[in-house]
Amino acid sequence: MNAIEHRETERLNALAATGILDSPPEASFDAMTRLAAEYFQADTVLLTFADESRVWVKSAWGEQVRELPRTGSIFDRVLAVDGPVIVADMQDDPEFAASYRMLRRLEFASFAAVPVRAHDGEILGALTVFSREARRAMAADELHILESLAEMAATQVEMRRLRLALRPVEQAVAAPRAERSAWPRKLDLHQALDRNEFVLYYQPEVELTTRRIVGLEALIRWVHPERGLVPPMEFIPYAEECGMILPIGDWGMAEVCRQLRRWRSEELGRSSLRVCVNLSARQFARAGLADHVEELLRRYEVSSRQLGLEMTESSLITDAATAMEVLGSLRRLGVSLLMDDFGTGYSSLNHLHKFPFDLLKIDRSFVMRMTEGDQPRQIVRTIVELARVLGMNVVAEGIETVEQYRMLREMGCRYGQGYLFSRPLPEAEVTKLLRLPGCVLPEPEGERLCA
Repeated sequence: MNAIEHRETERLNALAATGILDSPPEASFDAMTRLAAEYFQADTVLLTFADESRVWVKSAWGEQVRELPRTGSIFDRVLAVDGPVIVADMQDDPEFAASYRMLRRLEFASFAAVPVRAHDGEILGALTVFSREARRAMAADELHILESLAEMAATQVEMRRLRLALRPVEQAVAAPRAERSAWPRKLDLHQALDRNEFVLYYQPEVELTTRRIVGLEALIRWVHPERGLVPPMEFIPYAEECGMILPIGDWGMAEVCRQLRRWRSEELGRSSLRVCVNLSARQFARAGLADHVEELLRRYEVSSRQLGLEMTESSLITDAATAMEVLGSLRRLGVSLLMDDFGTGYSSLNHLHKFPFDLLKIDRSFVMRMTEGDQPRQIVRTIVELARVLGMNVVAEGIETVEQYRMLREMGCRYGQGYLFSRPLPEAEVTKLLRLPGCVLPEPEGERLCA
């Protein structure tokens, strides 16, 4: 581990010890942002904390922003200089102004940001005041006031850390995780992300009547320098457990948007081509998910209809109120919402009635059993008909045989994916499929094309 990686690891450990990212709003933090806004006559004030890939807004006065991508952020500037960053006129720094379009529709001309530090000096976040007008350079006494407010916030964070440290039950739970020796460790996942060892494979979703590629599902793989291609089941469960699923998931969404922009520049696929990303329960639980997705769409100039987000029922049932809020925000953005593995949960019909999904993905276990008798076929037929009544489309997963393909077409299932059409492919190979005339795959042949 080099010095930069070591420093970031130490910073993230200090951040995790506070429990600040997953905590509910606290009035003490709101008082600090309000005081800063009043003293500096600011248009917006943000108290933020940053993990591997996002800047999380703990308290906001003015523009209500919940989270921001970390790349190119003000926080990264504060971290780089290890101290305050003051820009009196953004016109003096046009490159930064263009890259920092993170505050949604907020237009600002100047800002001042000071670090919020842990007890050992690690920078956990920043307190930033924004103005829509260019301002004179901040005087020394004004900077001192802003730093004092940041120190007040740091004191509150330190109190949180001490409270957590005094909880023996949580210490007992955390200790085995810290001592985990099985591969991969959290450090391995950190390094894989830093060294660009993760890649995306894409499996086509096709219109069953025409075999035209209408979408792709992005699936993550880990190309380890020694272990080779590592399947997701060998690292995703632990990434969920240790919290690395958030930065890994953020990387995946950003990579999909980058890839869509590349395909568009090469005039490949169709303007309606949708690429779907799987969301974990921890990603979906973040109330600011829609803000993050909106910024990615804007940054890579991707149409919202080209991004699909897949989630399972298990990611919805933990907190139905948050689920409704997040889904509503995503729906307003215009992204496609897919319920994955439909039929395997305990309350699928209830969720269909409550949540605004566009597509259902029939779990592969139902598709595989269709040829075993009338009852399995009726289950799939019922799901297809239910979706039709609710105004949703259906994607059947795991199509492996020509017979399954024929049955689904006869049932009126509109879309499907599976090895009969294509395995998950790396970017270069799926690009070749998008070059086919009309993006139409050849007619499947044979009784069974995959074991």
